[in-house]
Amino acid sequence: MNLRDNLRRLLVRFYARRVEGHLDHDQVPKHIGVIMDGNRRWAKAAGSTAAQGHRAGADKIEEFLGWCSETDVEVVTLWLLSTDNFDRPKEELVPLLGIIENVVRSLAADGRWRVHHVGTPDILPSPMQTVLKEAEEATGHVDGIVVNVAIGYGGRQEIADAVRSMILDHADKGTSMEELAENVDIDMIGKHLYTSHQPDPDLVIRTSGEQRLSGFMLWQSAHSEYYFCDVFWPAFRKVDFLRALRDYAARHRRYGG
Repeated sequence: MNLRDNLRRLLVRFYARRVEGHLDHDQVPKHIGVIMDGNRRWAKAAGSTAAQGHRAGADKIEEFLGWCSETDVEVVTLWLLSTDNFDRPKEELVPLLGIIENVVRSLAADGRWRVHHVGTPDILPSPMQTVLKEAEEATGHVDGIVVNVAIGYGGRQEIADAVRSMILDHADKGTSMEELAENVDIDMIGKHLYTSHQPDPDLVIRTSGEQRLSGFMLWQSAHSEYYFCDVFWPAFRKVDFLRALRDYAARHRRYGG
């Protein structure tokens, strides 16, 4: 590493400490959703394979959660695999599933996070379902950040699953369709979402420069603030995270008022 790179690193660290020093912890979002985009493009730019890009993205997760714990964040939702990702070529999808399984095992073994799966388990391979179940059981007692691992997740699918769950629940109670239709409301549907009993995300971060949600937490993000960052996920730095928090704190949330 040359002198210029060393100097740049020092300047970035100094700037990060300065931003962190002025951060109002009372204004920190309690729930952050992250669309971790850009692994493949980062790999291509580095002359690496897609699998190497996904591994680099996986390695960033623990570091990111460490930053969240330092700033009093309570819930983090990580979008690791969408329902659309199953359309990727088998030679990319199979290694990606293995990388994600390792991420979940690592999060569970860490001891600091309470792991919760959000997504449709039925579309996942049986080994993945087992890993997720074991991770949830092993961390259910942990009093730390709730880490929602969005795997096999799609926002429209979540709403469809919530409505289906609501109908089946009331059918078991003997509620007629007419009664259900008269009483259904936002809160009733919300109780059947994957993130039931959790606060909605205050802030949604998407890396790689793309400025869309792509179906991420469509219901829960109705009042979320969005932060779009140009950097690819594997290259996401603490200073980028702190900028997102600073930007969030500077906004006046009106909730339609």
